[in-house]
Amino acid sequence: MVMACVVLRPEAVSALRRLVKDSKLLSPRARRRIYRVIREESEEVRIRVVEPWEIDEAVGGRGDKNLNYLEARIAAELINHLHTRVNAVYVDSPDPVPERYVKLIKQHLRRELQGLKLLAANHADRLYPSVAAASIVAKVERDRIIEELKRIYGDFGSGYPSDPKTRLFLLRFIREGRPLPPIVRRSWATLRRLALDA
Repeated sequence: MVMACVVLRPEAVSALRRLVKDSKLLSPRARRRIYRVIREESEEVRIRVVEPWEIDEAVGGRGDKNLNYLEARIAAELINHLHTRVNAVYVDSPDPVPERYVKLIKQHLRRELQGLKLLAANHADRLYPSVAAASIVAKVERDRIIEELKRIYGDFGSGYPSDPKTRLFLLRFIREGRPLPPIVRRSWATLRRLALDA
């Protein structure tokens, strides 16, 4: 999983509003083109790659409480490390109750940032250009990492549960009794379902 934080220059917001939209609705080529514009029009861009073992620990209950808690902690980490002074941060909430997600983030913010205005919404990438820009940055970075991993492990598809190529890649490991590569989340529900079907 990849998370990103983008601080847009005020004068770039309206121009980017026309360009950026839900990253999942854009082709990889369109995302890369817009990504370059975002980089040029941003005061700061921060990216955090969340490793599979971190997610496993969060979901497994050994570290964080669940995936939302982990994402909130990493969102706070991104905010805490911003060099640019900001008055408000807009966040895409994975929690159906955005206010609850804001509280989780605030638990991990540095003391001097506790008064920061945090606005969270479901599908915030459709509402706020900065969130849409961050979504595109995260998706382009994820695509780059996936291509690197394919050079090591072969073509395993997109890595998403709906991808038949990804499921077949995992199924081969399960059926052959081979250990899964470190890029696979052991806590992934798709993996558990495939193990039952194998």
